[in-house]
Amino acid sequence: MNKAIKIIAIIFLSFITVIAGLYFTYLIITKDAVLDSNKLIGASRNVLIYDDDGNELTSASLDAQKKSVAVSSLQKHTVNAFIASEDRTFYRHNGLNYKRMLKALYKNITSGSFKEGASTISQQLIKNTHLSNNKTIKRKLNEIRLTKQLEKRYEKDEILEMYLNTIYFGHNCYGLQSAAEFYFNKKAENLDIAESATIVGLLTSPNNYSPFKNPEKSLKRRNIVLGSMLECGYIDQQTYNETIEMPLNTVRTLSENNFGDYVDGVFDELEELNLNYYSLNDGCKIHTYMNRNVQSFIENLNYPCDNAVIVNDNSTSGVKAYKSVLNGAKRQPGSTVKPIFVYAPAIEEKNISPFSKIQDEKVDFNGYSPENYDKKYHGTVTVTESIKNSYNVPAVKTLNSLTIKKCEKYLAAMDIELDNDEKNLSLALGGMKYGLSIKEIADKYSVFPNGGNYRPSRFIKKITDKDGKTIYKNDVTANNVFSEGTCSLVNEMLIETTKSGTAKKLKEFQFDIASKTGTCGNAEGNTDAYAVSYTSDSCIAVWLGNKDNSRTEITGGNDCCKIMKSIITNIYDGRTPAPLETEKGTVKIDIDREEYSENDKVILADPVCPKLNIMTVKVLKGNRPSIQSDRFSHPTIPKPDIKVENNTVNIQLCQTKYYSFIIKRVNNGKTDIIYDGKWQKCVTDSPKEGIYTYSVTPYYDNGKEKFVGAEIKLSPVNISFGDGNEPQIKIPDIANKDWYNQ
Repeated sequence: MNKAIKIIAIIFLSFITVIAGLYFTYLIITKDAVLDSNKLIGASRNVLIYDDDGNELTSASLDAQKKSVAVSSLQKHTVNAFIASEDRTFYRHNGLNYKRMLKALYKNITSGSFKEGASTISQQLIKNTHLSNNKTIKRKLNEIRLTKQLEKRYEKDEILEMYLNTIYFGHNCYGLQSAAEFYFNKKAENLDIAESATIVGLLTSPNNYSPFKNPEKSLKRRNIVLGSMLECGYIDQQTYNETIEMPLNTVRTLSENNFGDYVDGVFDELEELNLNYYSLNDGCKIHTYMNRNVQSFIENLNYPCDNAVIVNDNSTSGVKAYKSVLNGAKRQPGSTVKPIFVYAPAIEEKNISPFSKIQDEKVDFNGYSPENYDKKYHGTVTVTESIKNSYNVPAVKTLNSLTIKKCEKYLAAMDIELDNDEKNLSLALGGMKYGLSIKEIADKYSVFPNGGNYRPSRFIKKITDKDGKTIYKNDVTANNVFSEGTCSLVNEMLIETTKSGTAKKLKEFQFDIASKTGTCGNAEGNTDAYAVSYTSDSCIAVWLGNKDNSRTEITGGNDCCKIMKSIITNIYDGRTPAPLETEKGTVKIDIDREEYSENDKVILADPVCPKLNIMTVKVLKGNRPSIQSDRFSHPTIPKPDIKVENNTVNIQLCQTKYYSFIIKRVNNGKTDIIYDGKWQKCVTDSPKEGIYTYSVTPYYDNGKEKFVGAEIKLSPVNISFGDGNEPQIKIPDIANKDWYNQ
C-alpha cells in the first residue's frame, strides 16, 4: 500500500513539475507582452499612396475612416449578430474559450498546421491591435497573456465596443460606424437585422464576401449569420424566414479620396495580400502603377451609363488606370470569353487552326441549341470568321470538340475555377454562375500579348514602412498557359476583328490593335456590353451597362468601342506601339487550294502544284497536316464514262483543273491518239464501223516537266451502221454454241 502511495505521489509531483515548468516557460516567453491601452482604440495609420512616377497620389488617412460607435447606442439585434457569429460565450468566459482552444489544438496537431483558430472577441481585439499575423506558438501565447490582462482591466461592453471600433470590414472601412455608412449609407445604430448580419458576415473574409464584389456569396454568408442568431435564440423562426428572403440592399457610397476608384482598388488588393492591414503604421507608403494622365482621362470621359474601365501595362502587369461603379463585382462576360475559353485552348490542343472550317448551322446538344446574335446561320465559316463576327454556334461546336475537361485545365492555369454547374457547353458563350470582373477579363487577355504567360494585374508595386523598409513587393511569378504560337495566331485573328469584325470602329488606327467585343442580353434588351483591346504594351477593357441589370440598348461593338477609341487615342497621342507578335511559334505551309475550297480538306500541296492552286496558311508549330497531295506529280482521275449515241462515241471527263489528257483509240491492233489537250467536259469521236477500245491518260505539264498518270482503259464499244437494234458491244453466244460438233 505504501509503495502504491509513493508511486502516486511521484506521478503527482512529476505532473506538478511539468505544469510548473510549462507555466514558467509561458511567463518567460510572454514577459514582454504588455497591454497598451492606446492601441486598443486603434493606432494612427496615415498611409501615403504614390503613382507610377513617384508623385503623391493621396494621403489615405485610415483614422478618418475609423469612426467610433457606442455599444449602448446599437440595436440589440446588431450586437447579437456579432455575438452569435463570432463568440457565443463572450459574456460568460474570461477572455478564453478553453473548450474551443482544445478542439482547435487537436485539429491543428492532427493536420500538422495552424489552420484552425479558436479566437474569442477579446482575443481578436488583442490580435488586431497588438500582434502580427504570424501563426506561431509565441504569438499565440502572447495573445493569451494579453487577453487575460484585457479582461482584468475592462468590462465586457468596453471590450466589445473597442472591438467594434477597430475591426476591419473591407473597402478601407475600420470600425462598425464606417462600415455601416459605406455599405448602407446609414448610422450603425440604425442597422436592421439583415444589414447587421450582412456586415458581420464580412468578418471571415472581407474581400471574398463583399456584397459589391460577390453579392451571391455575401447573401449566403449573411444567411449563415442569421442561422447562428436563430440557433442562439436571438431571433425566432418567423423572423429568420422573413429575413433570409430579403435582398442585400447595399448602397455603396462614393470615395472622397482623389482618384477614388483607383484608391479603392489599392485597398481591395491589400486584403488579397498576405499582409496584416491592422499593422499599417503611420507613414507607410504604398507605391502603385497608376498613370495619372490616363486615370484622369478615364474618370472624365462622358459615359452613356454605368461603367467600368481598366488599363493594364503588359510588361509589368500593373494597373495603369481603373474606374468602376461596380467596385470589382463580377458580371456575365458574354462573348469576350470565346478566345480565352474556347479558341486558344483548341489551337493549343491542335484541334483547329485559324483557317479551319466549321458549319454554322442549327444544332442540338441534348436539348441545348445555341443561336447566333443575328438569329441566322451562316453555313461554312472559318475560325477567324467565327471570332471576328462573334458567331455562337461555331464556338459551342469547338468547345464540344475540345471537351470541357481540357478547357478546364487552361482556365485553372488562369485562376478560374469552375463550379460543377458551369461545366457545360454554354460556357463557350460566357454562361457562368458568378461571371468575371472587368479586371479579371483584362488579366486573362493579357496572356496573349505576353506570349502565353499569365500574371494577374496588380495596383500595388511595393509597400514600404516609414523607415523605408520594404514590407511587400509585387513579384508574382508568371504562369505559362499557352505557347507563343497559339498567342501569335490569336493575335492575328483579333487584329482582323479590329479591322473588319465586330470591333471595326477601331480600324482607323495605324498600328496593331487586337480586339474582342461582347454583349449579353435578349429580346428585351442588353445587360452587359464589353470591348477588350490590347496592343503590344497595354491591355484595356471597357464595360457598360446598368448596375441593377435593367435593360439597355448598349452594345459592345458600338458604344463600348466608342469609349475604347477615345482611350486608345489618349494613350497613344504622339506615339505608336510596337507591332503585336504574329509569327513566333508558327510556320507557314502550302496547302492544296482546291481540296480546301471544294472538299474542305486541309492537305499539303503537291511539290509540283501550280501556283494558282497553292494556298499559304499559318499553323501552330507541330500542327502540319500529315497528308500531302500527289495529284500533280502522280495525276489520277476517276474512270471516265463512255457512251455511244448515234454511232458517236462520247467520253465524259470529270472536271479537273490543270490536267491535260491523252485519249487513245485502239481497233484491230491499230492505235490512234484522238485527243491531247486540256480538260473539256466531253470528248467525242466518230469512227467507222467496228469494235473499239479507248483509254484516257491524265498528265500535268508545269512547263518544265510532264508528269504522266496511269492509263485508264475504258469498256470496249461497238460501232454498227445496221438497223440500230444491235448492241453496242457484240458478246459471243458461248452458252448456245455447239462446241462438240464444230
